[in-house]
Amino acid sequence: MNQTYPSDAEIKNTLKKRHHSSRVWRTIFYLSTVSAIVILVILVLSIVNQAFGLVVLKDTVDPSKLSSVPLEQTTSKDLIAILKKNLTSNRYKTLNKELPFTARSQEELVDLVIAEVVKPAVLDSYHLDESILHRDEIIRNADEQYPGSRVEFKAWLNPQFISRSMSSTPELAGVRTAIFGSLWIILITIVTAFPIGVGAAIYLEEYAESNRINRIIQTNIDNLAGVPSIIYGILGLAIFVRGIGFFTSGGFLGGGETSGRTILSAGLTMALLILPILIINAQEAIRAVPNSIREASYGLGATKWQTIWHHVLPSALPGILTGTILAISRAIGETAPLILVGASSFINKDPSGLFSRFTALPIQIYNWTTRPQEEFRNIAAAAILVLLVLLLSLNAFAILMRNRFTRRIS
Repeated sequence: MNQTYPSDAEIKNTLKKRHHSSRVWRTIFYLSTVSAIVILVILVLSIVNQAFGLVVLKDTVDPSKLSSVPLEQTTSKDLIAILKKNLTSNRYKTLNKELPFTARSQEELVDLVIAEVVKPAVLDSYHLDESILHRDEIIRNADEQYPGSRVEFKAWLNPQFISRSMSSTPELAGVRTAIFGSLWIILITIVTAFPIGVGAAIYLEEYAESNRINRIIQTNIDNLAGVPSIIYGILGLAIFVRGIGFFTSGGFLGGGETSGRTILSAGLTMALLILPILIINAQEAIRAVPNSIREASYGLGATKWQTIWHHVLPSALPGILTGTILAISRAIGETAPLILVGASSFINKDPSGLFSRFTALPIQIYNWTTRPQEEFRNIAAAAILVLLVLLLSLNAFAILMRNRFTRRIS
């Protein structure tokens, strides 16, 4: 049988084509990576551009007429007296009913006096690029258009913005309540979804036989990973709010929210949302563990569960934690499911337990961006930066844990 081999010219031509194809795809990869980085930088810069800048302020009431000393140095007793003197009796009683004045800190009372009595109005605001490039023009226009006003550089993202609760006044609004709500939701989500997801993955990979029922289960899990989040919100509304609202509201303990629209319902709904993602990623991580590890364990007389617990799971844990990081990243930015299960758009009381009313950072960002005033969009940009920092912090912690387990295994 005659066998012909390619000539040197044909080999060189084939190699040339392969090298050319490799260069083309490498160039496409570099261009796509650079494009993604440029788009990300533009996005972050646009958010930062709105979170900082000059503002034109004018107080409705001069603070110096309220007290002989600056409000920050005024005692709580005197601040309460200022509120009682300058507010209507109905407004005073309403604020005291929400949270007694005597239970508020001095800083909270100062903020309340500024918001309810001084009422600083933001007459105009400018983005960071305008504030840097046209500062003198902005100051000149403010003196002409708004006599008696003052121009200040406003960092909408500041320590007070993080430590304050919500307010209807943009310059006094904060995201403390929303941060606590997001952390509570993520904690409930992880505690619920992680053990269930890993347990389901262990069953499907290590115990389930290849039969029709298990194949249907696997197919449904794969499909559920692509279901829109609003569907999970409807499911959470039907099950956790209306179906078992007596338990998720804390009614079985003799108190709590009777409607079931609590932080527990939100956490359980988000657990349903990320459960398919957790199961699929855990399955891939368990499947990637070499069979030689299992066989070596069986050869030493270990049972199936001992093999899974002491050898398979430790080897798969870094991959499982990687999937958990991806799931958390999706859950922390979701809005639609939380709206359906009862997230509040305005609440100034921090969640105190599983049965509290709640809000979250995405909900607050959405609420502020729908307001017509430019100042609300500025604080929405600041809240987006807080959300990004919170997300990166949680991911960094998960990555550190993953790397720690990887070092232990190696």
